[in-house]
Amino acid sequence: MKSLHFFLLIFFVSNTLCFAQLNYPLFKQAEETAVNDWLLSQTDMPTKLYKTERNELVFANGLVSRTFTIEPNCATIGLEHLQTNESFLRSVRPEAEVQIDGITFEVGGLIGQPIHNYLLPEWIKDMKSNPLALRLVDYRVEDVKERFPWKKREEWMPRDMPWPAPGKELIFRYKLNSESLEMLINQNTSDAGREVLFTDAFEAMDKNWNRVESDRGDRNSFMNEGKPGEIMALSNTSVYAERPVMDNASIFLVKIDPGTDQSSSWGPGLALVFNDKIIKANLRPGSEEFGFFNGEREERISGMEPGKAVWLRMEIKGDEVMAFYSYDKEEWQKIGDAVIRELAPQLVRIGKMDGRGRGNDNRITGEYARCRIETFQMLGRASQSVINADIKKYSYLEDIVVNIHYELYDGLPVFCKWITVENKSNQDITINSFKSEILAVTEPESIVDPVESWILPNITVETDYNFGGMSSENVLNSSIAWKEDPLYTTQVNYLRKTPCLLEVYPKYGPEQIIQSNSTFSSYRTWELLHDSWDRERKGLERRRMMRVLSPWVTENPILMHVRHSDDESVKRAIDQCAEVGFEMVIMTFGSGFNAEDNSTENIERIKALVQYAHSKGVALGGYSLLASRSINDENNVVMPEEMTPRFGNSPCLESEWGHDYFDKLYQLYEKTNLDILEHDGSYPGDVCASTEHPGHKGLNDSQWNQYKRITDFYKWCRSKGIYLNVPDYYFLSGSNKTGMGYRETNWSLPREQQEIIERQNIYDGTWDKTPSMGWMFVPLVQYHGGGAAATIEPLKEHLPHYEQRLANLFGAGVQACYRGPQLYDAPETKELVEKWVNFYKKHREILDSDIIHLRRPNGRDWDGILHVNPEGEEKGLIMLYNPLEKSITREIKIPVYYTGLHQNVLLEDKFGNTQNLSVNRNYEITIKVTIPEKGYNFFVLK
Repeated sequence: MKSLHFFLLIFFVSNTLCFAQLNYPLFKQAEETAVNDWLLSQTDMPTKLYKTERNELVFANGLVSRTFTIEPNCATIGLEHLQTNESFLRSVRPEAEVQIDGITFEVGGLIGQPIHNYLLPEWIKDMKSNPLALRLVDYRVEDVKERFPWKKREEWMPRDMPWPAPGKELIFRYKLNSESLEMLINQNTSDAGREVLFTDAFEAMDKNWNRVESDRGDRNSFMNEGKPGEIMALSNTSVYAERPVMDNASIFLVKIDPGTDQSSSWGPGLALVFNDKIIKANLRPGSEEFGFFNGEREERISGMEPGKAVWLRMEIKGDEVMAFYSYDKEEWQKIGDAVIRELAPQLVRIGKMDGRGRGNDNRITGEYARCRIETFQMLGRASQSVINADIKKYSYLEDIVVNIHYELYDGLPVFCKWITVENKSNQDITINSFKSEILAVTEPESIVDPVESWILPNITVETDYNFGGMSSENVLNSSIAWKEDPLYTTQVNYLRKTPCLLEVYPKYGPEQIIQSNSTFSSYRTWELLHDSWDRERKGLERRRMMRVLSPWVTENPILMHVRHSDDESVKRAIDQCAEVGFEMVIMTFGSGFNAEDNSTENIERIKALVQYAHSKGVALGGYSLLASRSINDENNVVMPEEMTPRFGNSPCLESEWGHDYFDKLYQLYEKTNLDILEHDGSYPGDVCASTEHPGHKGLNDSQWNQYKRITDFYKWCRSKGIYLNVPDYYFLSGSNKTGMGYRETNWSLPREQQEIIERQNIYDGTWDKTPSMGWMFVPLVQYHGGGAAATIEPLKEHLPHYEQRLANLFGAGVQACYRGPQLYDAPETKELVEKWVNFYKKHREILDSDIIHLRRPNGRDWDGILHVNPEGEEKGLIMLYNPLEKSITREIKIPVYYTGLHQNVLLEDKFGNTQNLSVNRNYEITIKVTIPEKGYNFFVLK
């Protein structure tokens, strides 16, 4: 054991010497803060690593900063928006957490913060590293690298976008040191290998127990009806037994059945009595929590399962007492720890005590309740033979390296974070679970009473582990959580329910086996620190982030859904698209296109159609349904009890059918050069409990493996330039577009109603999406129903409506799925389509730019949007619509701040007439405009 300690100590010391001198520029916030608005122009402050006078590290880019202390361990001690001087961090936590082979390790972090409302620099020097945490070994800075290859389709983009986003990556490397390994061995040494100093199953009352029973109730007793260990007590009264602690006792175990007890601070528990303090762990059945009193204050930890007997465990290790709970006496979860001055307590107490581990009663008592102490043990040290065996058992853990990666991008207030685990040992390991981010964030509101809906901290969190629908908010179901903070006992909310602890983790697993000399990577998390609560600005910041992190979303081809996939129908659609300037044809759902037909005949036919389309300058692709279908019992997902697939039915992507399905897609797109996949019912996150499928072992690894299967394919598509229409939020994993947000049956409503609802859908959908991120829908022929009143065909008979739909969509920069056999049926129809295609292509850069929301459509007066692009030649484009049966003239204030035009605007109408307008100090111009009946008007701002 000594040689192992010596080796690890030398290794750790030699690797921490590099921290003595940081060769980075000194961080001076006033000088390193950008003065310009990053939404209007690129800042001239690239991402850098700095140091402070206290030898801390600051990762900053003029907009935001993340500060780390690196001694005695690495921990985030600051998270600031530099331009607003707002601090987002209130408390230090581990940098990550990872469970390997059933053992949970904290990575980095510090403990000992006095309170968790805020963090003072002078507290940090007195804080300690968790002795069981992985310690920082070294760190390095590199350029940001692409997450996966992207073959750009610049013909569909308003301008070129860099990939990867310019910036820096900061990588911290962590390992177990000698202290941590020794403590781990001691903590995980089987209790069966320790000397049993005392055990009591309460078959009789041992004479050395001293019973302390409140006299507030006649029935209060530690021996209810003569049964030792069965406690009957009024709520909020103390009934417990205590005895002297035996020599060399280091572990105290008690099994408690909560019974009918619904107490909180007086819940049954275990306490150690020292001369200067009492340390107590207890059940709080009333709030389904555990309590921990560290001698000064009480902390509350969630996780108690009502009605189940549970083990509490206290261990004395050095100058600390650590408390744990377990329902199986195998896997232990930590409740809390406390520093002690004495090596041993005088007494141990079991039962119902007050909040401080004493025998006081509350002045208000309640009803009688019953609980039971089933078993109690005092254990001594492990035998040397057991220790030697455990040294051999756990020594491989010193060869596990956890890297924590942070990226920060030039000119973007966004941090990215993920972890990698390197298995440099000579045996396989299993990553059972992980938390790649744990941030104790400043709460945006303090409310005493219970709350139905909380305001979350002003941070947008995105991950590339997101599934289940078109909204980014599904990330809350897949990969992140805003939680209550059990350490934050001094918050205002009486029940301590404020959701101000961000944790990033998969809700299942991942339960991944990592072979020797292999590396595991978590998914990535992006954190956008907002500088405002204004809805429009927050949306602009979010949209900018998505353009930078997933620049393929700026690809915005003009596309048609052809209803039939026979050669004649497809070629006719290609010809029409080429004639009017459409750029893509999709053989849509119900067309007969079968992506799973890998016959030579089908592949050759599709290959010929692709060649024909390319000869006309048109891209070609097709539709495939993945989820929302049933294959058979052998290949469908097997859901746990009381769970059903999100879409009613779904195959398991890791079944034999799933593997075969993706093999066919790879073959089809590789051999035919198809340009687009419309992938409907994408993987929605369904878990699978099958143990027979070849691609996963069971429930815990099923979600991770299925998601990897589909996103590996999407990333491959991105590398081949294959466009991806996916009705789920897969942008950060490679998809181009999802639904803007609409109800399909609304396209069966009368045509005039569709016009207004279409503009509402666009207005609402572009708060968080760019115009190019969401598709809309135009049923040229009947879709779900509605008959002639809902249908545009014959197109030439409904030209005013057809033009309004084109004006709605092209005027918003939003591409729709024009579903039908043809785009035009007469020269005048063709002329109309060409007009709007030319309009879009002429103004493509500004129309694909961000939308400022002017007035939501309601059918009663004008509505409109403003496109803004401060970097373009055209700085803005106003689209105004009139739903009324008469012409209207309105004086409208247009907010032009985000165009970058802050003094004067050259306003150009649709006829080319121009006028100079002054911008007022609210960054507005006022225009007087006439909009024709059932029509539109537009203006370009230069």
